[in-house]
Amino acid sequence: MATTGTPTNLTQKTTGGIGESTLRPDGTLKVTGEFAYSSDMWHEDMLWGQILRSTVAHAEIVSIDTSEALAQAGVHAVLTYEDLPTEVKNYGLEIQDTPVLANGVVRHHGEPVAVVAADHPETARRAAAKIKVEYKELPVVTDEVSATAPDAPLLHPGRDDHHAGHVPHPNIVHRQPIIRGDADKAAERADVIVSGEYTFGMQDQAFLGPESGLAVPSEDGGVDLYVATQWLHSDLRQIAPVLGLPEDKVRMTLSGVGGAFGGREDLSMQIHACLLALRTGKPVKIVYNRFESFFGHVHRHPAKLWYEHGATRDGRITHMKCRIVLDGGAYASASPAVVGNASSLSVGPYVIDDVDIEAIALYTNNPPCGAMRGFGAVQACFAYEAQMDKLAKALDMDPVELRQLNAMEQGTLLPTGQPVDSPAPVAELLRRVKARPLPPERQWESTEGADVRALPGGLSNTTHGEGVVRGVGYAVGIKNVGFSEGFDDYSTAKVRMEVVGGEPVATVHTAMAEVGQGGVTVHAQIARTELGVSQVTISPADTRVGSAGSTSASRQTYVTGGAVKNSCELVREKVLEIGRRKFGTYHPAWATAELLLEGGKVVTDGGEVLADLVDVLEDEAVEIEAEWRHRPTEAFDLRTGQGNGHVQYSFAAHRAVVEVDTELGLVKVIELSCAQDVGKALNPLSVIGQIQGGTIQGLGVAVMEEIIVDPKTAKVRNPSFTDYLIPTILDTPTIPVDVLELADDHAPYGLRGIGEAPTLSSTPAVLAAIRNATGLELDRTPVRPEHLTGT
Repeated sequence: MATTGTPTNLTQKTTGGIGESTLRPDGTLKVTGEFAYSSDMWHEDMLWGQILRSTVAHAEIVSIDTSEALAQAGVHAVLTYEDLPTEVKNYGLEIQDTPVLANGVVRHHGEPVAVVAADHPETARRAAAKIKVEYKELPVVTDEVSATAPDAPLLHPGRDDHHAGHVPHPNIVHRQPIIRGDADKAAERADVIVSGEYTFGMQDQAFLGPESGLAVPSEDGGVDLYVATQWLHSDLRQIAPVLGLPEDKVRMTLSGVGGAFGGREDLSMQIHACLLALRTGKPVKIVYNRFESFFGHVHRHPAKLWYEHGATRDGRITHMKCRIVLDGGAYASASPAVVGNASSLSVGPYVIDDVDIEAIALYTNNPPCGAMRGFGAVQACFAYEAQMDKLAKALDMDPVELRQLNAMEQGTLLPTGQPVDSPAPVAELLRRVKARPLPPERQWESTEGADVRALPGGLSNTTHGEGVVRGVGYAVGIKNVGFSEGFDDYSTAKVRMEVVGGEPVATVHTAMAEVGQGGVTVHAQIARTELGVSQVTISPADTRVGSAGSTSASRQTYVTGGAVKNSCELVREKVLEIGRRKFGTYHPAWATAELLLEGGKVVTDGGEVLADLVDVLEDEAVEIEAEWRHRPTEAFDLRTGQGNGHVQYSFAAHRAVVEVDTELGLVKVIELSCAQDVGKALNPLSVIGQIQGGTIQGLGVAVMEEIIVDPKTAKVRNPSFTDYLIPTILDTPTIPVDVLELADDHAPYGLRGIGEAPTLSSTPAVLAAIRNATGLELDRTPVRPEHLTGT
């Protein structure tokens, strides 16, 4: 204890803190296959749950006969809508319009109709197949024309929610216009006007860990649910009323999550497992197979986007008009918020004073759509970046120079009237990706020594370079960070500090869902930085601590990281109070100096050691649970779209280099470089991983990923990884990453949410490169071979 005698200086600082590339605590287990995912859970005497799903997209349910299923040996329960225990029979993130089990009508292909519990998964599957459902099919609504026609079937008749008064038709979930300036008058100043209509396909999150969970009934009449999710407390809020239980009797614990990307924001099997567990009095496990998973979670909204831009001869954008139609599918999910993002970010990272914007989301009989990485901004970025290339071509300008000329910067007013009050290095990001050396050209007319596997389709030996051309394309995007439009976006962190085994140890407990983003790594780094201890324990996420909000919207490092930092600071002050009480008379610095915790000791800001933490704490433990909030936001005006709707923005730019076989219509992305401002890289290695991962998801939707829905029947045609293609390592190009760290003074450590921005600009960069190679307009995603060959 350094409290008397000759003062000493700190010799060893705490390692593994903010700014270091510390290893993930779950990393080794995941790469060796030892990590326990939710589908690995087991309980003695447990039953298996199985869901019967509708085989049609829109129909009345004439009858349901469960007698044969109930008679099968090993079946413990079969439940339909009639068996639900309370009057609350719907759930939903924002609008409670999703039935737990279909109530007299099904609205999309694969909707849950009944659930079975049996003593073996195959028994449950066979019993579900014996349930006889008689359907009377109804006309399907699949697009804006069929949804808003005068005689259109109302998919949610009598809807009564806060959106309904603002939409022109009941089959429109939400509408958000944004009007600023006078776009029509500004168009008169334009020397060039370009327009386009763009189609964005339905993308699946394609996480590898299927939906799964285990519900265990308890002696107090409640239930313990172990589940892979993105937001424990949101699940709890929706589950408890359906079960007829108070929230304290529905105890939720996060189990291992095998990816999410937005697909686990909505409920899947949670209520069904709890209902079966409470009915049978036994633990019930439900694990979806891959086919079910395509029906069991929401997808990215497909979209139709119409844009018009004008510019003066010198390249200054005069105005922008756009209309965005998002297909929300059968239920609302997060569609209202997606509309808000798509509309407010539809202008892109550009200065445009005169805009006329409208975004809507539809109810249709297509699969429900909701959150996916990028959340409305992805669809808009695809369209406005295609427009920038069109405008550059019409003006005979370099497409990067046009973007830089009109790039927003700190202080820019967005179309919503909100100023960008932190760094917005849009022009610099573009400069960096453009300045990067291009990959070497290949001379395919002389293939001697060439590796044909590097060609489009080369792994199938379909080409030796004939008809292969190269293209280069650029794109940049803007994404909001955190929840918006007045949502109370907060997180809670409980931090405890005590002496264990003669060493100071910090324990961090939050309800944050670790879905692979690395939050558990960053939380430990924050605790080491703020509390000066080497040993940090991360408690399992559950509902015994306050809400951490969703692991979405690039918000967890910002918001829950901010909560951990805040609680650590409060714990630190309490520890220093104890130290002052015990040792304040020994050294005046206890009262006069700025004190820190570093290397397991209390030190002055000059590095002088005042005491060991072990001696300060002794047998005392300091524990604080506190909520933390960022700056408030406000709702957009429903007539003009004005309002300070977002708390922070992130920016990323990409340059794509592609090679296209114009005879076969095959594309190979050679390089997809990215530059992104992250504010502060709390874990640089994790930052690179996030940017590269988001980039690949954007590549997927550019050239291969799309859920195909039959426009006549609204049935999904490709619910498998055989027919729904996602990029593999063989499709992954070199992804050089240039990280900027321009601090946002409003955020903890100056950080900026990073997870979503690279997903925006990677897609349009790839499309721009293919256009550059082929000269084709290419106004839809994904690009297929027939779009390139005209066949």
